[in-house]
Amino acid sequence: MAKVLSERLRLFLSIGFGIFLFILFFQPFPVDRFDFNNNLLFVAGFGVITLLQLILVFLVFRWLTGENISNSSEPIRYFYLHELTFIALSSVAFAFYLRYVGSIRISFYIMFKIIFICFIPPVIIRLYDMYSNLREQIGLLASERKIIEGKIGKFEEDILNRTVQFISENNTEILTLLISEIAFIKSADNYVEIVYKQGDTYKKSLIRNTLKNIELQLSEYPNFVRCHRMCVLNKYFVEKLSRSYNNHWVTIKGYTGKIPVSRQYLLKLREAIQLSGGE
Repeated sequence: MAKVLSERLRLFLSIGFGIFLFILFFQPFPVDRFDFNNNLLFVAGFGVITLLQLILVFLVFRWLTGENISNSSEPIRYFYLHELTFIALSSVAFAFYLRYVGSIRISFYIMFKIIFICFIPPVIIRLYDMYSNLREQIGLLASERKIIEGKIGKFEEDILNRTVQFISENNTEILTLLISEIAFIKSADNYVEIVYKQGDTYKKSLIRNTLKNIELQLSEYPNFVRCHRMCVLNKYFVEKLSRSYNNHWVTIKGYTGKIPVSRQYLLKLREAIQLSGGE
């Protein structure tokens, strides 16, 4: 409660000062009868009236509704009633102030300018509330994003710690590796060449099988993506996606060779490595 009132009071003070500056510089009312100092005091009265009206209407409607009037879930009738009440009271107060303090004859044109000026504070308040709500929503979304990213990171970490067995077609060879060790797999005639990293060294193993079968076996792991009809790679090993004219290739971290990328798989690969922060 105290925090809301404090924030509103600062906003109302800013609006009151803004109304003072607006009338002082644009001079919408004929106040030539005053000298400079009295003119400043007279114009400052508009700021004081605005401030008092804002505080009064805010407190009355908060007392009537029992809730924060800036809450976006409030009934729409309170929104319109609050704004119209302020405009009506402020317009009447400005008109009396001009007539009986400034001795200015109230014409239709003067009244039009009064109502126009009284529209300014509600518009500013509504824009401020919209900005505050958006900022709060952005903060909530940022918090949710961090939570989701944490869950995704945990999920990806769990995947990288899993093991996969590569078995030859005749079941005579079995190679067991961690997902986090496999850099890429490429076709080599009737075999597949599995390039994996152990420690700081890349090693290669040949398994008699087809790349299609290996890709099906790895399909449950989202970090493997095909980059060429002859190659499937682990996106977490990608250091850079490069291009020269119409040719694209991938550089693997700590690996001297280049992995070709065909145009057929370029878009999917680009999306994959961007999501993992590899490009």
